[in-house]
Amino acid sequence: MRNLPALLAMGQNALRRGDERGSISWYRAALAQAAATGAPPQIQPLLQQAQASIAQSSQKFEDHLTSAIRDLPPLPRIAQATDLLLGKTSLYLQQPSMFYFPGLPQRAFYERSEFDWVAPIEAMTDTIVAELMAVRTQEAEFAPYVQTSMDRPAPNNPLRDDPSWGAFYFWQNGAPVADNSARCPAVTAALAHAPMPLITGRSPNALWSLLKPGTHIQPHHGLLKTRLICHLPLLVPDDCALRVGAETRAWRKGEMLLFDDSIEHEAWNRSSETRIILLFEVWRPEIGMEEREALASLFQAIDAFGPAQVDDGG
Repeated sequence: MRNLPALLAMGQNALRRGDERGSISWYRAALAQAAATGAPPQIQPLLQQAQASIAQSSQKFEDHLTSAIRDLPPLPRIAQATDLLLGKTSLYLQQPSMFYFPGLPQRAFYERSEFDWVAPIEAMTDTIVAELMAVRTQEAEFAPYVQTSMDRPAPNNPLRDDPSWGAFYFWQNGAPVADNSARCPAVTAALAHAPMPLITGRSPNALWSLLKPGTHIQPHHGLLKTRLICHLPLLVPDDCALRVGAETRAWRKGEMLLFDDSIEHEAWNRSSETRIILLFEVWRPEIGMEEREALASLFQAIDAFGPAQVDDGG
């Protein structure tokens, strides 16, 4: 066990010598020790001084670094790395809750321009919205997206069985929902452009996803790392957004968002109106046809052992 007063004294000595970075390392060690083992009352003022020194030094370092790189071109990866260095953002990595597939890049969002099948789907936005409005006029029910299953433990999700996060399925667990698809031929035609995984009993899932006013989908991770989730925004009021990892993007009607849902993500509707998107899944582009076929066989073997785990992500 480290001696707490000695750690603080080493930090003070380094500061007197002008070794500010050295002093901070000693002070951080002292604070970590105090957090782990506690500290007597007489030490508390010294710990507060250490915290103040760390905060002051961190601000000086940020000011120094910002000044040094001010004239560099705006490079997103440099900006993200700098924010990580300064502790202004956290590092978010892929953490699928069920299946990890190695060798894939750590990317939160993919860009629409990277996929030639996106534009044809986006071009159908207005037609899809017209179908949506017709279905809503007929008072079709949007079932809760997260539901309790009688043969599985209830998902640990505050929106379980709550229609505030609703779903109107066109594909569910690999099976087409014929009645809904027949009512919405534009949706069916649009989805035909997407490289959705076809895995019996599992994929694809494709639906209108509804988020009522004031609803917050809490931070969570999806089941798999082998897919991207796609959102085609249809009805999007202001003050609605999706955070994936350290990046937050707003939905804009007709502009698809594609993201890796194995990275921590959350979504919210802070407006007074309902948000609705077309949500579906596609294969990750880095996974070739041979591996896709092998993965489909693997997932079918997993599901043959027992029904798939409930997917409460999205």
